[in-house]
Amino acid sequence: MKTFQQAVQQPSPSFTPKRALGAALVLAAVALAGCNKDKPAEPARQGQALASVNGEEITVLQLNEEMQRAGVPAAQQQVASKQLLQALIDRELLEEEAAKEKIDRDPKVMQAIERARALIIAQAYMQKRVGDTGKPTQAEVEDYFNKNPQFFSNRKQFAMNQLVMQSASVTPELRAAADNAKSLEEVAVFLDSRKIPYGRAQVTRSTADLKPDVSSKLLSMPKGQLFFVQEGQRAMLISIAEVRDAPVTLAIAAPQITQYLANRKNKELAQAEIQRLRSTAKIDYLNKDLAPDANTQSPGPTALAAGGPGTGSVAGDGVVGPAAAADAGNGVAPGAAGTGDKAALDRGVAGLK
Repeated sequence: MKTFQQAVQQPSPSFTPKRALGAALVLAAVALAGCNKDKPAEPARQGQALASVNGEEITVLQLNEEMQRAGVPAAQQQVASKQLLQALIDRELLEEEAAKEKIDRDPKVMQAIERARALIIAQAYMQKRVGDTGKPTQAEVEDYFNKNPQFFSNRKQFAMNQLVMQSASVTPELRAAADNAKSLEEVAVFLDSRKIPYGRAQVTRSTADLKPDVSSKLLSMPKGQLFFVQEGQRAMLISIAEVRDAPVTLAIAAPQITQYLANRKNKELAQAEIQRLRSTAKIDYLNKDLAPDANTQSPGPTALAAGGPGTGSVAGDGVVGPAAAADAGNGVAPGAAGTGDKAALDRGVAGLK
């Protein structure tokens, strides 16, 4: 007879977590029945099973879990329930076929399952330790608002035009032409004459979604100044078309500041817990080449914490609040050009003359 450990290490093709759970529940019911022979049996709960697929039941609990994960609004739950139940049926069919072909015993699949299991347990532990830190007070929100006027009351918005091309196209000749040009159109004429392919784009960024040093450089530039930004295989010639005031009131910014401060607190608590565990653990690096050095930075508990500094629009105004304030501007603002241009701008402007 196999021991329990052997059974876990060598699951049968028909073994599934639901079957194991079902067996455990049956054993528990038998044990309880033996301990309560004199008590009348309680009637079976009705309506818990929503469907049966080749004898495997799909329950209300499973459907509720799917609804919760999908974040279905109350008004749409009736329609969503039917759709999600069909998805659960499809998943059960696929799982059964995978078990028949022993895919669940494939080393790569088993490794992925173990990784997912470890992440779920680690996240559950961190959630228990960190818990709900609660919302920041109104005074904390106002304090952040007042200490960061560049993101709110003094917020500036940059409207920029771009010519986008391959990095290989940026030759010394093109740079010289851009230095002598008075407008982006003059450079476009130059590119056309050399049959150099390029595209056009318009970008809107603000002091709320750029690093402070990048914002300062842009604010110091005169209107119409041209500058190159390179990002991998792509280069952009950018011209500042307009800089305008775009202040944000406390009433508009407060919800996002509240979320940001709560996320930051969670991140700090999670990081502190990681450091506590590291300080009490005995960690040996068997491969010395992978041992950390003075320049190695821990990625932190981002994947385990309830969240880090976030981004998003405020009141549909395209305003991104404090995401760029902490962590040296990790926030990415929604905009016409996408995240690639924003990252390129961060890095490229820093190297301007």
